[in-house]
Amino acid sequence: MSENLNKTILRSLLTNEDYLRQVVPFLKPVYFEGSLKVIFRQVAGFVEKHNTLPTLEAFRIDLEQNEKISDDMFTEVSALLPEIFAPVDIDKDFLIEKTEKWCQERALHIAIMESINILDGKHEKMTKNAIPDILSEALGVAFDVNIGHDYIDNAEDRFDFYNRVEEKLPFDIDNFNKITKGGLPDKTLNIALAGTGVGKSLFMCHVGANALLQGKNVLYITMEMAEERIAERIDANLLDIPIDQLDKLPKTMFSEKINGLAKKTVGKLIVKEYPTGSAHVGHFRALLKELKLKRSFIPDIIFIDYLNICSSSRMKSMGGAINSYTYIKAIAEELRGLAVEFNVPVMSATQTTRSGYGNSDPGLEDTSESFGLPATADLMFALVSNEELEQSGQIMVKQLKNRYNDPSKYKRFVVGIDRSKMRLYDVDPQDQNLVDDGIPVFDKTPAGAEDKFKGFKI
Repeated sequence: MSENLNKTILRSLLTNEDYLRQVVPFLKPVYFEGSLKVIFRQVAGFVEKHNTLPTLEAFRIDLEQNEKISDDMFTEVSALLPEIFAPVDIDKDFLIEKTEKWCQERALHIAIMESINILDGKHEKMTKNAIPDILSEALGVAFDVNIGHDYIDNAEDRFDFYNRVEEKLPFDIDNFNKITKGGLPDKTLNIALAGTGVGKSLFMCHVGANALLQGKNVLYITMEMAEERIAERIDANLLDIPIDQLDKLPKTMFSEKINGLAKKTVGKLIVKEYPTGSAHVGHFRALLKELKLKRSFIPDIIFIDYLNICSSSRMKSMGGAINSYTYIKAIAEELRGLAVEFNVPVMSATQTTRSGYGNSDPGLEDTSESFGLPATADLMFALVSNEELEQSGQIMVKQLKNRYNDPSKYKRFVVGIDRSKMRLYDVDPQDQNLVDDGIPVFDKTPAGAEDKFKGFKI
């Protein structure tokens, strides 16, 4: 950006207190150069100390008392002051927009130069492994100029909020739509709790496949299975072919089915694999920006398979022993932050504890490693199975936490499951007699019926 914009920003800081309050938290001295950097430091320091804008006279006195400034720099800054303190007539909102763009460009430029220095071995402390995080942080620079909700003045906005039609991503399973009041809202974190082999990935693949059929853009991040294995499961679901028969399908027929699918949806599905335990929100954020830039892809829903094998961008730099509660809670908070930042629902999963694996009536206490996870999630439910349900082609769902609806309604319900085609489906209403809202399944059954529910696993 031109030097004129730099000066306009500084002039506005000194003459428009409203503008200053909104943008100064996002400005950094490193964004400016030479004498303009010195002026910004002086302005920011004065406002922080005195909580008011400096006059020209006060600024000169403050400048004279700054022993860190050389005589030559003092002369250079002093010569600029009449111009910097001159009134400026420019629309505040327009200038905020230009200032934000300028900050983004400066942050990216600085990040690129720092990365080059690291690659050239000129940085004493950082290695090339730090470059993705440096670039990701720069790409994430943005202003948040909202200073809060005024209860009286913003009452009309609040009324509109109450009566708005909320954008949601619906399920193709009736009871999931009932418990979520129509589907998953944006800016939410939703968690499936289950043991190994019960159906965490199957559930997410099914929901992702259904979202694609709705014309939605789907991003599926996997850290447990290869990209091809996730795509294979989605193939079985969408192409209506058992997963163990896909390799027997002739190439021409496979291509015909994929082409037919492409005609049914305007959505895209991207599957991205990261090594187990290595990726965190910083990597996901960088991926989202790259997908937008290179493929014009903006997701409508993000799947993280699965939460427990993510890394935490906040905790990785702390070193030492970090307890599992703090670590998993941090990951959950970061994923929910990602949902808010990109205005999408995030769907993930977590393992049960060892004691919870054989529990027929799981609770939040059965969440593996951290009770901090359910504290952060908007929706959390357990997937429960046993031999009898498997033989019936069913799986039980138990609500554990629900911010969208009353969790006592449809507390437990069953859905059909076709593991060969990686699908879930609605079951006949009479099959819901297997469960009873809020009451353990076998509490109200005839004598001897308890045996049917032995051997549950989640």
